[in-house]
Amino acid sequence: MSLLNGKKALVFGVANKYSLAWAIAQELKSHGAEIGLCYSHERLERRVKSLAPEVDTDSIYLCDVTKDDDITALVQAVEKDWGKVDILVHSIAFADTEDLNNRYVETSRAGFLKAMEISVYSLVTLAQTFEPLMMDGGSIIALSYYGAEKVVPHYNVMGVAKAALEASVRYLASELGANNIRVNAISAGPVKTLSAGAFHGFRDMLSYVGNRTPLRRNIDRSEVAKSALYLLSDLSSGVTGEILHVDAGYNIMGMMEPIEED
Repeated sequence: MSLLNGKKALVFGVANKYSLAWAIAQELKSHGAEIGLCYSHERLERRVKSLAPEVDTDSIYLCDVTKDDDITALVQAVEKDWGKVDILVHSIAFADTEDLNNRYVETSRAGFLKAMEISVYSLVTLAQTFEPLMMDGGSIIALSYYGAEKVVPHYNVMGVAKAALEASVRYLASELGANNIRVNAISAGPVKTLSAGAFHGFRDMLSYVGNRTPLRRNIDRSEVAKSALYLLSDLSSGVTGEILHVDAGYNIMGMMEPIEED
């Protein structure tokens, strides 16, 4: 069954074949969407271009979301190439390593602002600039993590940024709904990606979480991608402003260890 025939999907944040954004792009393509890939730095160009044939696209765009000129140029290029956009996938986040490894109270002003600009404001500005190209309505998703809700060691300023991202999803959903544009987020459990390598103790996190979820395992990229398909297709036509947890149920757990009787 092809759920996205005729839909044009712009995917931000593909870094390599292990990216959640790449898994989502593949899933959307398998359901008939035309894919555009956006990457943030020239050093990623070769990787992204090598992946593009797998989703049958030559719509590949460089866009540094901290530069207004890049975003303006991107919108113009996409309008010229496609004329419209139906789907936006926001898989963009960044924080300086020292702001993840140090105590949160030691976060620098520059590091805080950088994390918020790249991880949060980028969603706002992309929604703002692409809204006119979503004239037939559409769907936007962002990728979040449980560190937005609860303290996770070494997530620090990124947790604060993800909390702001989730709040932005709700505000954008409220405003863009009048144009039949839905905005949601996926709060994914820990998955091995390029960015995950920046977090101290990530392997220990995988082991800890995998042993304590209701499903007694970690998730994989394909499960995030399938949930993205749901949110980006008409299967979720009545859903907006939601944060969908795809974490094998970890977020529902309170006390993780069994209580021993006296």
